[in-house]
Amino acid sequence: MDYLQIADEVAQKIWSYNQDDSGWKLAKNSKNVTVSWKPSNEYAGNLYRGEGIIEDTPEKIIPFMYLPEYRNKWDTAVKSYTFLERIGQDTVISHTITHSYGLGLISSRDFVDLINVKRYEGGIVTTNSASVDYLKCPPSPSHVRGHNNPCGYICSPLPETPGHSKLVVFIQPDLGGMLPRSVVESAIPNNIVNLIKDTQIGIKAMC
Repeated sequence: MDYLQIADEVAQKIWSYNQDDSGWKLAKNSKNVTVSWKPSNEYAGNLYRGEGIIEDTPEKIIPFMYLPEYRNKWDTAVKSYTFLERIGQDTVISHTITHSYGLGLISSRDFVDLINVKRYEGGIVTTNSASVDYLKCPPSPSHVRGHNNPCGYICSPLPETPGHSKLVVFIQPDLGGMLPRSVVESAIPNNIVNLIKDTQIGIKAMC
């Protein structure tokens, strides 16, 4: 499997999502975080976009969001997050185990993802990830194996507000199992709001 080629293809998709302003519908607006959605082209579900402002620079925010030494401390949705293999300087394979949520309606999931960090002009830093098959980490009966369709973070500096950045989150997870779509659609916008708020709080605590 050519992981670097997959990473490049995923990065192109995430960037295209960020350039696409058409068809988005508001799902939630809470605590200065906006979540919108549109039908996904990747699976029979939705592509979700979350937007918020973080008080720091992209070069500090993105490592804080995806490196295990930081994420395990601030991401309240994550039970365990580790790197399984480093493919290149900016590309890794990760294993994430989530807590159950929705008052137990959604049980613990695990995901094996390829993650790539990419930089663009203007100080923009992104993560680009998608689930991959990885023989060294087979599914476990302790968790439901989920599948992340192309997802990522795009972090852009705000020249008009020095020391602040706009964070845009794109996710489109297939959670697996026998979950009613209504349960998933009600849970995901809340999870995105919590993710961005946890980032805002966590990065302030680190500084």
